[in-house]
Amino acid sequence: MGRARTGGGEPITQQVRLKHSDGNWRVMDGVGVNRLHEPSVGAIVVNARDITDRRKLEDQLWHAQKMEAVGQLAGGVAHDFNNLLTAILGYANLLLDELPPQDSLRNDLEEIRSAGERAASLTRQLLAFSRRQMLQPQVVDINTLVAGMQKLLRRLVTEHVEVVAALAPDLMSVRVDPSSIEQVLVNLAVNARDAMPKGGRLTIETANVDLDGSYAKTHVPLEPGRYVMIAVGDTGQGMDETTRARIFEPFFTTREQGKGIGLGLATVYGIVKQNGGYIWVYSEVGHGSVFKVYLPPADSPSAAHSVTREDAAGRKKFGWETVLLVEDEDAVRVLAREVLRRNGYVVLEARHGIDALRIAERHPDDIHLMITDLVMPHMGGGELAKRLSAARPGMKVLFMSGYTDHEVMHRDLTPGVAFVQKPFTPEVFARKVRHVLDMQPTSSADRRA
Repeated sequence: MGRARTGGGEPITQQVRLKHSDGNWRVMDGVGVNRLHEPSVGAIVVNARDITDRRKLEDQLWHAQKMEAVGQLAGGVAHDFNNLLTAILGYANLLLDELPPQDSLRNDLEEIRSAGERAASLTRQLLAFSRRQMLQPQVVDINTLVAGMQKLLRRLVTEHVEVVAALAPDLMSVRVDPSSIEQVLVNLAVNARDAMPKGGRLTIETANVDLDGSYAKTHVPLEPGRYVMIAVGDTGQGMDETTRARIFEPFFTTREQGKGIGLGLATVYGIVKQNGGYIWVYSEVGHGSVFKVYLPPADSPSAAHSVTREDAAGRKKFGWETVLLVEDEDAVRVLAREVLRRNGYVVLEARHGIDALRIAERHPDDIHLMITDLVMPHMGGGELAKRLSAARPGMKVLFMSGYTDHEVMHRDLTPGVAFVQKPFTPEVFARKVRHVLDMQPTSSADRRA
């Protein structure tokens, strides 16, 4: 009003926050014009409109764009680190296999391997946040999953924290990766535990919910409809609005230095989004927090495709077959070649897809297995597998990658296709190769795998 009074008749625009009679704050966009000098008006005319809902939508869009950008950065960094860690862990394990038990160098190598494994765990969390980890979705009863985890969750929290489960008896099934949802529950339980240093109550609730458009406007941007809700609540310290706005950002933490790196809730966010769901948090300082996960119900209650498991006995089997190895990262390719040769295989090497096509064309004998990275220059692993499988229908394929984004996962990593995630150890890699070679193809899809 003061600016309008001295404005000389020019319109003055300003946004202000006003407290509504219901106690909520509203954002008003106002335009004021000084008409005091006009005898017929003799007033300052103010025209204002409520833009609270618009501001909330703009904030949601900004937050989603920021999380997407940070996710792309995190996924790219994790992918590059996974290639480096594959070589570090691989050579550390190869050297440990060669050294006798009493060798003084074993302790140093064990430390290198341990540090590499901790780094690999970090990259897995980054991949989860960026939604580029490999998932194996299947139809899951969330109640059964929660019930099976209650003993583990009770061990995670302190003896002063009570764990209470309130599970809806008629809960719909969902199609998700069960191990990733277990990780969500573990991370949320650990977060709740840390918010209750003096004890309290951890509640896990499930329910079928119907969410409409108004809920999406005021809470989380989602498609209106039916959802399965998992709510994890605590009676801890709670969060203010500033903390709540950043809670899912990677490396953001309210813990003291050295007590956490700030990836737990970022991982939760990424996993929920990659499983097709949404997450919302409600919190007040001094009154605890509730994290609500919304997952779309499964299209049908039919059981998901079975996942082929490797030989549980883990017996080492040496090979003799010819393997075409295609990998653009030199360190990973050299390591994989060494592991394959130590296990008895004949190895043909290629740096990218075009190189692999030339080698396969010149090779007169059978190629029993092609191991290829998914993302390479000149030609990706999926296109390469399609071309070579047409020319060599008996050849099997094993894909590997530091990450798998949505497009590649849906296009090339269909159910039944063999895949190994980087970073891998020589033992895991050799066992996977032997497993794929020993698989009996039952269809054209299996022959591609």
